Amino acid sequence: MAEQKKSGFSFSSLVRHQMFIPVAAILVLVLVNLIADPGFFVISLKENAQGNPVLSGNLISILDFGSELAILAIGMTLVTAASGGQDISVGAAIAIAGSLIIKIMTGGSGNYYATFILAFVAGIAIAMVFGAFNGVLVAIFKIQPMVATLILYTAGRSIAAWFNNNELPIVQDERFSYPGGLIPGIPIPTPFFIAVLFAVITFLVLRFTTLGLYTQSVGINESSSRLNGLNPVAIKILAFVILGVCVAVAGMIKVSRLSTINYSVIAKDIEMDAILAVALGGNALSGGKFNMMASILGAYIIQFLTTTLYKFDVSADALPAYKAGVIILLVVLSAPKVREGMENLGKKFSKSQAKEAA
Repeated sequence: MAEQKKSGFSFSSLVRHQMFIPVAAILVLVLVNLIADPGFFVISLKENAQGNPVLSGNLISILDFGSELAILAIGMTLVTAASGGQDISVGAAIAIAGSLIIKIMTGGSGNYYATFILAFVAGIAIAMVFGAFNGVLVAIFKIQPMVATLILYTAGRSIAAWFNNNELPIVQDERFSYPGGLIPGIPIPTPFFIAVLFAVITFLVLRFTTLGLYTQSVGINESSSRLNGLNPVAIKILAFVILGVCVAVAGMIKVSRLSTINYSVIAKDIEMDAILAVALGGNALSGGKFNMMASILGAYIIQFLTTTLYKFDVSADALPAYKAGVIILLVVLSAPKVREGMENLGKKFSKSQAKEAA
């Protein structure tokens, strides 16, 4: 009898654990690729056109392109937790920040590093301003987050094009490609190191400040948090501003990859991937408690899924449909009734196993 209880409890704990969905997703993707093409996991060391050593392979591509999404997932997780909604304007905001960075880089003169720092700081500043704008609409005017951010989603790319008179300027200095590519002599893509740095900073902030606790409190019960002395308006706006910083860094990586910008294509549909990363991390899209490391892992799983779909020759136009299906599946699996049903099924299976053993 004790063994039955222990087995049932063990399975129930596994299903309830927040990392259950992302770990299960990784296992499924690994299994599918192992069956379809074991070469998917091969990593090789080659030399690029400049003669520098470069690691290549599908896993390296996942680390590379998943990193900018991981950075976005950090900010999107805080916004989701605090507001109970999502920001659908991050793609347009990336275009704005990236466009301003390109404008300053192509118009600057003198010391390259001084110009780069100025451009990066300007990109962060404008992304924070637009983040605060979204936050004010949500926190003060009580507009549902997706509706509030629809304004910037609609107008953002036009604003980005306006910065450079709808032209496509190119940054000629090779050093500008380092943040979105490779630093000579280092075979691992730079975006991965930037994402790791962001993850470490986020961990330290959540560990040694009350940001995480306050954000979750507001998301769980805004009225109760106000009665306990918190300022829900300030916390929500802060979450959107932090997302703005993440947007600026992702924008810098995006424009650095090509040393230019295409306003209509850059970061297209990335907001969907960022939301999916939060959901795949097991975080409730209705707000409240969150696990930041799970969201970051979710971002790399999304890139894993994208790379796998490309491997199966799925066209880029069809990718959103597949990802929408994954979102629906995740929302269903996260529903309390479904989780409860899975737990009961596990308990019944454990009992039947115990009876057969007896």
